Amino acid sequence: MTRTYKNLGSAFLSVLCPLFATAAHAQESVSEQLSSVFTTGSVDLDLRYRYENVDEDGFDESAEASLLRTRLTLTSGQLGGLSGLLEIDDVSSIGSENYNSTENGKIEYPTIADPEGTEFNQAFLRYSVTDLDATLGRQRIVLDRGRFIGAKPWRQNEQTYDAARLQWQALPALAIDASYVNQVSRVFGPFDGSNPADWHGDSAFLRMGYQVAEGHKLAAFAYLLEVDPQREFSSAKTVNNSSDTFGLSYTGAFSDLKVLARLATQTASGESELYYRAPYYVVELAAPVGAVNLKAAYEVLGADNGVGFGTPLANGHGVQGWADKFLATPEDGIQDAWISVSGDMGPVALTARYHDFSAESSSVSFGTEIDLQAQWVINEWLTVTAKAAVFETDEPTRYPDTTKAWLMLQLRL
Repeated sequence: MTRTYKNLGSAFLSVLCPLFATAAHAQESVSEQLSSVFTTGSVDLDLRYRYENVDEDGFDESAEASLLRTRLTLTSGQLGGLSGLLEIDDVSSIGSENYNSTENGKIEYPTIADPEGTEFNQAFLRYSVTDLDATLGRQRIVLDRGRFIGAKPWRQNEQTYDAARLQWQALPALAIDASYVNQVSRVFGPFDGSNPADWHGDSAFLRMGYQVAEGHKLAAFAYLLEVDPQREFSSAKTVNNSSDTFGLSYTGAFSDLKVLARLATQTASGESELYYRAPYYVVELAAPVGAVNLKAAYEVLGADNGVGFGTPLANGHGVQGWADKFLATPEDGIQDAWISVSGDMGPVALTARYHDFSAESSSVSFGTEIDLQAQWVINEWLTVTAKAAVFETDEPTRYPDTTKAWLMLQLRL
């Protein structure tokens, strides 16, 4: 019997030893994977200094802001497709503070909407596998080149979203992008001023893109924005921004000619006090001509019942002129016909654009604008940008003459 027990014990140990070895190896493997989440991650520092000057009719003084945005981004490595990101932004004045930030109360100066403060710009978990990305948390969302849903990257405090987002390549030619958003962290934050720092509400963004042929894509979108009321702010700054926007877009290439066309309609939604149905459409053409690139577009944001087609979440700067006169669509709508030319002069990229603005529902001319930019990417870390916008009005009681100038240095480490 003893011999039998000894044989059984030997057999038992012969089974357990490999199991213990396998378990130890598995534990070591898990430990290594957990360790790689940190060792394969990254730490990035982005310093963006900008001097901005605004001279606007109706103010005795011009505005001057000298601001530094410091952005620290911590990105983890992947663990079975799961990764995370934490990004902190700080906006601080390091010079002139003679400007209305919308939060500092200096209304005797023109507005430069860059309040000081520190906040979490992004903080999310992301699960990525082949053809699928799922992101949960505060994140950057940009759709349709930022024309309706964007991050407003020109402002020092970026706009981000507390959201659950799914990006799925359902078929080789079909891409689906769906987001549920319950908070928008706006450029006016991190603290409330004359505008809400955050919008709350149950919003949904859905976009489906289909490649019909090589170089030709169609997309359908539905952007359902709901903004809850806030006791401290008027309906115009909260619930009246709620809207349902439905549309189609096309992008295509015909040899060197690039074409963008977009069509949409918008109605009030949620607790909005407004009642309207406004159209939107744009046609944009781009092509190289010799050593320069030419672009031209005609964009219309319509109006109905005294309400213009709204784009409160869009990357407004750079769309309808850098002077930012039309971030809110006029009650009689707006037509924007523009042309731009860009090219390189040695290491410096140059851009010039001309806009002609008029009302959509009448013959009223709002004015014209010239935008100029010179940008020098010195190396992968340092970029220098000089920029100016000159808006000349035809309707001084509504849109005063405005001149803006910027000098920006950006260092990425």
